[in-house]
Formats: sequence, structure tokens, C-alpha cells
Amino acid sequence: MTRNAARANPHLAAGASVKRERSAFATIASLLPYLWPQGEPVLRLRLVLAVVAMLVSVGAQAWFPILYAHAVDKLSPKAGPLAIPAALIVGYALVRVCGSGFGELRDALFAAVQMRASRVVARKTFEHLHALSMRYHLDRQTGGLSNIILRGTLGIQNVLRLVTFNLLPTIVLLVVMTGVLWRELGISYALVIFVALSAYVAFTFSFTAWRTKFRRAMNEMDNEAQTKAIDSLLNFETVKYFGNEEHEAKRFDQSLARYEAASVKSQVSLNGLNVGQSCIIALAMGVTMLMAANDVAYHHMSVGHFVMVNTYLLQISIPLNMLGFAYLTLNQGLIDMEQMFSLLRVNQEVKDKPGALALERHGKPAEVRFENVHFAYNPDRQILKGINFTAAPGKKIALVGPTGSGKSTISRLLFRFYDATGGAVLVDGHDVRDATQASLRGAIGVVPQDTVLFNDTIFYNIAYGRPGATVQEIEQAARFAQIHDFIMSLPQGYKTRVGERGLKLSGGEKQRVAIARTILKDPRILILDEATSALDTHTEQEISAALRRVSFDRTTLVIAHRLSTVTDADEILVLREGMIVERGTHASLLAQDGVYAGMWAVQQAEGEENALQEVAE
Repeated sequence: MTRNAARANPHLAAGASVKRERSAFATIASLLPYLWPQGEPVLRLRLVLAVVAMLVSVGAQAWFPILYAHAVDKLSPKAGPLAIPAALIVGYALVRVCGSGFGELRDALFAAVQMRASRVVARKTFEHLHALSMRYHLDRQTGGLSNIILRGTLGIQNVLRLVTFNLLPTIVLLVVMTGVLWRELGISYALVIFVALSAYVAFTFSFTAWRTKFRRAMNEMDNEAQTKAIDSLLNFETVKYFGNEEHEAKRFDQSLARYEAASVKSQVSLNGLNVGQSCIIALAMGVTMLMAANDVAYHHMSVGHFVMVNTYLLQISIPLNMLGFAYLTLNQGLIDMEQMFSLLRVNQEVKDKPGALALERHGKPAEVRFENVHFAYNPDRQILKGINFTAAPGKKIALVGPTGSGKSTISRLLFRFYDATGGAVLVDGHDVRDATQASLRGAIGVVPQDTVLFNDTIFYNIAYGRPGATVQEIEQAARFAQIHDFIMSLPQGYKTRVGERGLKLSGGEKQRVAIARTILKDPRILILDEATSALDTHTEQEISAALRRVSFDRTTLVIAHRLSTVTDADEILVLREGMIVERGTHASLLAQDGVYAGMWAVQQAEGEENALQEVAE
């Protein structure tokens, strides 16, 4: 809703305000269960003890101004022996220590509850993001997501701390102090304090609610800036290839400029809030002190009570200042939390059915069958149109065809990154939609065309195939992938870090690492997704030999661009426009002199031309 629209239609503005309030209440309601965690008796006990400490602290803070006033009265010339005010002064000091000590104890007890809640929510959000479908992750902005989780975690900590043990104690303390002033000095003082508090709270809440839009704008601009920064850094090679460092810096600076403008507005509005709060407090103090001075002058009040009024006003002004800060921080925290909790509300497109069966992850090769499978990423663009084939246990099936024919989509449906819109994908006779995603993906290994490694050691990247594997198992997998000797030739061996996305390794070395971790995983089904298409001829031959060893005695699906890599397949499926137009062995397809034979002839001609160029060079 635009600002002009809000002015033109106040009902829209009111509706938006109600919606924001409901959103804030929904966010707080989503957080409450984490405050009283199930199965955590120690944390629950700490929460109860923290509440007790809070009440003791509030009581002490409300009591010591009274002791202070009595001590002042007892120090007057006609009051009597010094022992009485001395005892009151000692009591005053002890009560102050008690109030401060129990306040610190409250925070110490609650720290574990607060940090555990933020940790659990952050982990739950992280797990939910991993559980979302590939469709969501293809559209995501990594920088923005990481920023949302970071700010949301901090927001949870702030909200829990402020609501439970700053905002609530402040409200209780203000109510108690107002009641004490009524009892000790009469209703007129209580009314002045009540009116001042009401004006202060109303001004603070309304002004802060108005300022919320600046914080939202800051968050949006911050997300945008972080997304552009991370995206640019992840693609720094492309930036350098085109010499666009200045262009990237300008794009980043434009986002920072918008963040700067929103941040300045937020700060200026904060200064306005502080000025308004100070004026209300100063006016209340001036009125009550004049009333007290008048009562002292006419002997309606002792000097001790005059001091008590001043002390109470000072006592009230401190938590009132905290109230404004707490409400402001609370609003900011709720905005930050709202974004993180909105991630938890993102629909999980691919889910396990209740009671889903667990497929065997290891053991004999599995049977893979596609029965009249249809699929479309978008309703207006059909990708697969009635795919039918069976990969018998231990057999090698090759998928070939032009770009966009649906080869990679078949592997994504087998992994169940998406669900087929028609037909069924079966493993060992079970529809993959009836199996748990964990067991299905545990039974499948993949060597992709573009191997992306974690910015960690070679050891970690190989061990990722089966976390918890022994050193001997990891080294054995590396030997099978023909990369062990290369690793041992490195100064740091298996502890060598591979860099961002594995950029410190060559294409062939990364592929061998991918093969090693797939061997370590020991899957029943193997997918080779154009695993050698980006490699030179010599490296391709070496990697192909390693892949043949990996695929032995496993059901294998090979997605290939170079037909020379699939001549030994038990069956070759030729896809075009989402349909299988030819199928058979390499020899039978050549004999048909159809689509496959044409592709083979073209690639053979290209191969001969490349060979002649290499000889000439």
C-alpha cells in the first residue's frame, strides 16, 4: 500500500495497521512455546527462579525510597539518637544491594533460557530451509536469507530479554510505585504520576509505531545490499572476466545509499522520540516537585517525604527511559523475527507421507522404473511427456538428447526434488512419493557435471559422502577414485583446503573428489550427470575409467552429452522435447540411422576436426 493510497483511503491504512498488530501478536505467540521448552526441566526451573528474582528485585526498588525518607526525617535536630537513622541508612543500603543483586541474578538465570530459545528457532529455520523444494532454492537469494536468520536470532534474544525481564518488571515497578505514592502522599500525586505515565506510554508507543516503517525499510535495503555483495563475491571470476568491478561496486553502493537514507530517517525520528519523552518526564517532575515544595512550606509534608517524592520520580524516570528503549527494541526485534518466522511458514512442496516407508540404502542394486511420467515446472510449459523406461538392477541406462529435452529433469524426479505431475517414479516397485526422502536420497549417489565443494579440507569433502566414516575408508575411496596419490603429493595432504566452491582444484581433481565421496556413500543407484563433458580428452578418459569402477554392480543412469561415453550402456534413451523418440543399444541405434545416428555422425566429425587442430598446433 502506498502512502497516497493510505491518505486517500483511511480504512486501508487502518486495515494495514491492524494487520501489522496481528502479525506482531502472531510472532510473539510463535515464540512463547520456546520460553517453556518441553523436556527441559532445568530450563523451566531457571525460568521460575528468574521470575521470583524479578519480583524480589522490584519489591526492593519500591521499598528503599521509603527507608531513605525515614532516615532523612530521623536526622532532623529533634528526631532523637543517631542509632535510629543509622539503622535506616544501613537498611537502605542493604535493600539497594538486594534490588540490584536480584536483578543481576534474574538476568543470569534467564540467560540459558534466552539463548536456548534463539538457538532452537535458528536451527529449526535452517532445517526448514533445507527441507524446502528445489523450486524455492532456485528462486532464493542466499545473502538475504543468511541476513534474515542472523537478525532474527538476535531479535529473539532481544525480545525475550526485554519482554520478560525488562518491559514486564518496568510495568510492575511503575504500578507499585504509583500505589505507594497514593498511600504515602495522597491521590493528587498518584494522579499526576498516572497522567504523566499514560502520556509517556501513549506518546512512546504511537511514535514508535510510526517509526516502524523506517526499520522495515532498513531491513529491506540491508537484505538487498547483502544479497548483491554475496552474489558478486561468489561470482568474482565472472566479474573479473568482464572487468566489471566498478559496475559491481556501483550496484552495491546504490543499495547502501538506500540503506543510508532509511537509517538516517530512523535515527532522526529516534531523536524526536527522545526529545518528546524528556519533555513529558521533565514536566511531570516539575509539577510534582512544586506540589511537594508547597506541602513542605505549609507543613503538610516532612522534608523526608519531599526527598521521597524526588527519589520516586528519579526511580520512575529510569525505567520509563528503559520502557521507551525496550518498546523500540521490541518493535525492531519483532520485525526481524517476523521475517525469520515467515521463512518457517513457507510451504514445503515435497513432504514425506505419514508412515512413509524406508528404502534400503545399501546392498543389492535397485530397480528404477518410470511409468508414463509427465512433469512441468510451470503449467504453461510441459517438460516430460509420458516417459516410460525400466532400469533393471545392475544395468546401465543412458539418457541422451539436445539441451532442454528433459534429461536432467528425470534425475531430479528420481531424487524427488520435485514430484511428477502425472505417472509414477518407482524404486524397487515402490512409488518414491511413498518413501522417506532421507532413505530415497541415501540410496542414490550422483557425480554431477559441475562439482561444487565446500570451502574446507579435501578430507572433509570426501567424508561428506558418509559422515562418520573412518580414515581408512576415506583413503580407500580416494584410491578407487584414483586421487589418493595426488592428495598425498600435496604439502598438507588430506588437510589441504580446496577454497570457495573447490576453486583451488582443477576440474578433473574436483570430479575425482566427487567420485570418491560417492564411492564412500556406497549407493544402490548411481547418477552420472554429464560428469565428463567439461573435461579435456585425456582427463575424460581417466575419469571415465574411474566411473566404470564406481558403477560396477550398481544401477546406473548416465546423462550424457558426448555419445562416446555411453557406447557400453545396456540401453540408450534418446530424448527430444520431453519424449523418448528412440531407444536401444549403441549398435542398434546406429543401425536405425535415425536421430541417434545423426548425433553420432556430427560428434564424430567434430572429434576428427578437433584432433586435426591439435596435431596442427
